[in-house]
Amino acid sequence: MTEMRAGEHHEHHHQHQGKASWSTAASATLHCLTGCAIGEVLGMVIGTWLGLSNIATIALAVTLAFIFGYALTIRGVLKAGLKMKQALKVALAADTVSIVVMEVVDNAIMVGVPGAMDAGLGSWLFWGALAFALAVAFVLTVPVNKWMIGRGRGHAVVHAYHH
Repeated sequence: MTEMRAGEHHEHHHQHQGKASWSTAASATLHCLTGCAIGEVLGMVIGTWLGLSNIATIALAVTLAFIFGYALTIRGVLKAGLKMKQALKVALAADTVSIVVMEVVDNAIMVGVPGAMDAGLGSWLFWGALAFALAVAFVLTVPVNKWMIGRGRGHAVVHAYHH
């Protein structure tokens, strides 16, 4: 990748406003879901294995979802040549709203499916509810990301560093 000066990045960033396709939004959401799912599943597994309360398990899962979600973006933009401080700012701008939507949706579903949080790691109910929750979170987050990318926000902020 050639390095962009600040003005070039700003100009490139504005070229993408209003041009958000569904495939771009789905791709951005899938990227976000990858980090969220790693953290969410890890948090649910650790919390359930340790016998934590539902609230503590969800808190752990959400915390890890944010950490892994941001980490994947940071890793990508560091490879593009950004310094850590700037990479963190890009990750926060790119992923925060998407992660929040995903986490609210998937944890609401996990809590809403009777017995899912208490089913245990060997239960199809636990894993089925978690897979269903992540799938619904993906579907509901795609339009949010499409709207944000179309306005030069969210994943559009990181797009310039992927070329």
